[in-house]
Amino acid sequence: MIQLARKLRVTDYFALGWGTMVGVGWLVIMDDWLLRGGALGTILGFAIGGAALLPIGWVYGRMVQAMPDAAGEVAYTAAAFPRSVSYATGWMMLLAYFIVCPWEAVAVGRIAGYIFPAIDSVELYRIAGRPVYLPHLLIGLGLTALLTVLNYGGVRLSATFQNWTSFGTIGLFILFVGLGAGRGSPQNFPPLFTHTPLVSILLVVQIVPYFMTGFESVGKAAEEASTEFQGRSFFHAIWMAILVAIVFYTTIVAAVAYVAPWHALIGEKFMTAVAFERAVGARWVVNIILAAALLSLFKCFNGNFVASSRLLFALGRRGLTDARVGQVHPQYQTPSVAVLCVGLFTAACMLLGDAILVPITEVGAVASAIGWSATCAACLYLGAGRADSSCIRLSTGGRVIVVFGLLVGMSMCLMKVMPLVPGHFTVYEWIALGCWIALGAVSVRSRKAPQT
Repeated sequence: MIQLARKLRVTDYFALGWGTMVGVGWLVIMDDWLLRGGALGTILGFAIGGAALLPIGWVYGRMVQAMPDAAGEVAYTAAAFPRSVSYATGWMMLLAYFIVCPWEAVAVGRIAGYIFPAIDSVELYRIAGRPVYLPHLLIGLGLTALLTVLNYGGVRLSATFQNWTSFGTIGLFILFVGLGAGRGSPQNFPPLFTHTPLVSILLVVQIVPYFMTGFESVGKAAEEASTEFQGRSFFHAIWMAILVAIVFYTTIVAAVAYVAPWHALIGEKFMTAVAFERAVGARWVVNIILAAALLSLFKCFNGNFVASSRLLFALGRRGLTDARVGQVHPQYQTPSVAVLCVGLFTAACMLLGDAILVPITEVGAVASAIGWSATCAACLYLGAGRADSSCIRLSTGGRVIVVFGLLVGMSMCLMKVMPLVPGHFTVYEWIALGCWIALGAVSVRSRKAPQT
């Protein structure tokens, strides 16, 4: 049997984990974040929500080390629970990764339109009142095609691309935040909260799972580690990705609120860029921000492309969906069919345009929380010795960490589905989630059909 190529190092795994977590939400929908929580509420929301993910990251570090399988959550839950639970968990995590791909494909058109306003033309149609422009579609489709070819051709190509874009983003981020640091004022922060403090923080914590999904993508590429790779390094890459993401998100929110009176900028296209432009008084700082955003978009798109294609490949290899997506290219040693499927579906979904951006955030957050909860439950089950497996051993302290991670994951899920909680699902999010579940059911039936 042809195996996936083994070429990844610890730096590659950090770039995959962190790069998959941090996209361009900090530029594209900063106004939505600040309207949810206010300046301080948003900072605390990302800090608290991010810190709450550290126990989940600890669980994933243990599970990836014990089971370095591209199936990720599918493999972890399969070792503890029935096949149906394993499939359902994998299908929801596939949504969490895949749904980011059309998000980024749409966002690149918006950023390009900000740089070159002339391309905001040739309106094709509208969805939810938002126009879909032909140039935007062409740019998004072009980027999707590029990443499809890149991932089809080999994991080393994809990893090199991920490294350059990830560390390039960090460098440009430090540069433009440093430039604006001496030009703002604490007086720009109010309002600190847009609702009561608790509600403001809660509304931000609800979306943290979506914007910090990605650290667990390390496990999806676990089979592609180089032969010299040490298993413990999976743990280090995951935790470092979470910590750097917390610092990034809290710093960028604080910087935007510091350099300009953010409440007066609500409604501005790309509030982050406008805030720094007004603080510095020059357009060149916007160019630095947009360069950082484009690099960040490329790495996030690529990271989620890698994770979703590997997870789809693993589902096919295990017979949980069409077996053809579980094929490995004989020359490039990549999951070529799964890569093509992700590329094609991304191209199709981006036809929905800007209308998908905020609703996707909500649905993706729940999908991630479900996968995290199932993984923690599987770790707890295996660690208690309730399965014929010796891959996981938990101390008393370890069990406490896993239980806390499970409670965090379940709480993040319940916050979105319980009608009494502010910021719960609207009918549109329920429809989107329902459609994905129905598609999963169809996938199972189509797989079983030839056997009947």
